[in-house]
Amino acid sequence: MANTVDVTRASELNEATGGHTEGMVRKGAIVDKSDQLCALVMCAQPHTSSAVHHHGEQDTVVYAAKGHGSIVFDGGKQRTDLSPGDFAIIPAYTEHQEMNPSDQDVEWVITRAGRKPITVNLEGWTKSSS
Repeated sequence: MANTVDVTRASELNEATGGHTEGMVRKGAIVDKSDQLCALVMCAQPHTSSAVHHHGEQDTVVYAAKGHGSIVFDGGKQRTDLSPGDFAIIPAYTEHQEMNPSDQDVEWVITRAGRKPITVNLEGWTKSSS
């Protein structure tokens, strides 16, 4: 990586590089610009949810920028709610589902370990909880 500052403008966020699950739009912001991380913005309209999925070997950090959304995990048995300003970490291979049960849009800033974002959509929960 060159020793320069590279800016991605809001108008340049790329839906083609963010990876999608039904109900959620992920827009690539920092993709193929660092060997160690990538970043995107996830937007969810009211009353939508993603497919159950995981992000392969990538740990994921979530920053809730706008709205009130939820992350469901542990085979669908646990849910954590995020409000603006909250952070969450989703470990690699953790099956989860993002939800926006509210009447407002949700926007999360996502940072992952890895050059390009990985999203592996599943047909449902495959791992049993302990």
